[in-house]
Amino acid sequence: MQHRTGIAVTALAVSLLVSPASAEWLDNDSAIRSLVAGKRVYLKVPLGGEFPLFYRTNGSVTGDGSALGLGKYLAPRETGEWWVDGGKLCQRFPTWYKAKTNCFRIEPTGEAQLRWKRDDGYSGRARIGD
Repeated sequence: MQHRTGIAVTALAVSLLVSPASAEWLDNDSAIRSLVAGKRVYLKVPLGGEFPLFYRTNGSVTGDGSALGLGKYLAPRETGEWWVDGGKLCQRFPTWYKAKTNCFRIEPTGEAQLRWKRDDGYSGRARIGD
């Protein structure tokens, strides 16, 4: 019995080390840049589906909400710019969000999964693809 308890405690300790209950927000500009540069980030949307953002290595970012029917509310596809500054992923589009800069904290939550939080407190989840 004591042997089984020791194994269970060891397994629990290893699982806590491998997948902590609360990951840390990234604060390293290079780590954030390498996480998204040249990749598509698919934001999960409340009513189902995903909103893709393609972060090109040249600093441009293209969002495409065509599949979600966003053409009724805004330009369904737009290309803006992105950069990393002070441990935050920032982006600005010509017309979306009235051309306002939005910056996000990024927290990896698993392989190719992340949680984000915008400066205004709005937050969500996303996955990273190629």
